[in-house]
Amino acid sequence: MKLNRLKKVFDDQKIKNRVIAIYLGKSESTISLWRNNKRQPNLEEFYQIAKLLRINIHSLIEPTDWKNETSETYEEFTKKYIGKKNN
Repeated sequence: MKLNRLKKVFDDQKIKNRVIAIYLGKSESTISLWRNNKRQPNLEEFYQIAKLLRINIHSLIEPTDWKNETSETYEEFTKKYIGKKNN
């Protein structure tokens, strides 16, 4: 599952893993894992990257558009769960 857009943003802006690694005090291999969606930075790390690049943090994360989503909603799940507990 693709959760972040770091590869696209870094490629577009010619950002080097080494520079981000030094800035965040991480290894280059960690940044590579993030860039390739093998691991995810935490929210603070996303914030630090966005601040360094002077971009909106939302630019670093895959957009969410739920209009075609078919999985249960919170409300549907809750009704089903509460219905089972009350029986």
